[in-house]
Amino acid sequence: MLPSWLRVRGEFRGRVEGFENAGFSTGRDDLYWLNRLRLNATVTATRSLSFQVQAHDARVAAKQVGATGAPFKATLDFRTAFADIGNATAPLAVRLGRQELAFGDQRLVGHASWLNAARTFDAARMTVRRKTLVVDGFVASVVRILDGELDKSGNGNRFVGAYAASSAVVPSSSVEPYVFWRRDVLVRTERGDLADMHQTTVGVRWAGRLPAKFEYGIETALQSGSVGDDSIHAWAGHYRLRTPSGPRALRVTTEFNYASGDRTGTDGRRGTFDQLYPTPHDKYGLADQVGWKNIQHVRTAVDLTPVSGWPVTAAYHSWWLAEKTDALYAAGGAVLVPRVADGAASSHVGQELDVQLSRAITPQLTLAAGYAHIFTGPFLKQATPGASYSHPFAMITYVFLAER
Repeated sequence: MLPSWLRVRGEFRGRVEGFENAGFSTGRDDLYWLNRLRLNATVTATRSLSFQVQAHDARVAAKQVGATGAPFKATLDFRTAFADIGNATAPLAVRLGRQELAFGDQRLVGHASWLNAARTFDAARMTVRRKTLVVDGFVASVVRILDGELDKSGNGNRFVGAYAASSAVVPSSSVEPYVFWRRDVLVRTERGDLADMHQTTVGVRWAGRLPAKFEYGIETALQSGSVGDDSIHAWAGHYRLRTPSGPRALRVTTEFNYASGDRTGTDGRRGTFDQLYPTPHDKYGLADQVGWKNIQHVRTAVDLTPVSGWPVTAAYHSWWLAEKTDALYAAGGAVLVPRVADGAASSHVGQELDVQLSRAITPQLTLAAGYAHIFTGPFLKQATPGASYSHPFAMITYVFLAER
C-alpha cells in the first residue's frame, strides 16, 4: 500500500492505424503501430499544495510513408511537471509548470491526446471560482517535442489568455467568453518575408439544453492582428444540435462549422482563420484530414448502443472551401492541398463516411476501433490525383498502478 500522500498511475496505449492513398494519390498506403507509455505520480503535501509529474515515451514502428518524428514519436521525457496551490474546489487556485491547457470543446485550445505525442505548455495558470462563475487566466508557451534532447518551450512563442464560464447568464446553459493572444516569430508574410506575428482571438461558446432535452452548442471567434505588414481579419463559427437519448441510447447530432479563408494571397490582408492549439481529432472527420481553416463543414452523426456495452457512432461529413482561392488545411493546421493558382473551379472538397466503436472490457482495459473513407469531390480531383482516401484503426488502452 502506498502512503496516503502519494498516488501513482500508469497508462499504456497501443494503436495500429494506417491509410490508403495518402495525399489522394493511388498506391501511397501504409499500416503501422503506435505505442505510448505514461507514468504519473502525484504528491499531496497539504490540502492546498500538491505536485504532479508525468513521464512519457511514445514510439512508432513499421511506418513507411511520411514523417516518423513528432507527433508519432516522443522518446522518454517529462510530459508534465507542475505544482498546484489550492485544490479543485478552492475559490482561488494556481498551477505552475509544464501542464495541459484545455477549454470548452477544445476547438481552439486542447491537449490533442489522440496524438501519440500529445500537447503541453510551460505555463502559469490562475483559476478563480465562484458559485456560478469560473475564470481562468494563463501565460504560456507551447512545448516543442525534440528528438534526442529534452523538450522545450519558448523559441519566440508566447500564448496568453483568459477563459470564463458562467451558468447564471442563461438557464440550463453555460456561456463562456474568452480572449487569446498569440505571438510567434519567423512567420512568412504574403510577400515572402519573415516577420513576427501578433494575433488576438476573441470569442464566446454557448452550450446548454433546450426544452424536450435537446442539446445545443454555439461558438464564434473573431481574429485580428498582424504578421509584419500583413493585417489579420478572420473568423470561425460552430453550430450544433443534438437530440435526446432514445431507445438503445440513440442520439442524432447535426452541426455546421465554418472558418474563413484568404481571398487573395498577395494583398497583405490575411483572411485564413488560425485554429490555434486545438484537439482536432474527429471534429471535422474521423480521418483527420480536414481542419478548422478555410472550410465549410456539415456533419450528421448517429450514436447508439445496439449491444449493451458496445457504443457505436456512424457519421457523414461534407466539406466546401470557404474561399476557392485558398488552400485546404489538415486537422493539425498545416497546408494539406495548396491553393489552386487561379482559384479552384469548384469549392466542394469531398465527403466522408466513418464508423467507430468502443468497449470497456474492465475498468482498466478499453478497446476501440474505427474506419473512415473519403470520397473526393471536384476540388480534390482538380488539385490532386483525386484518389479516395481510407483510414482504419484499432486501439487498446490499459490503465495500471491506479486505485480502482
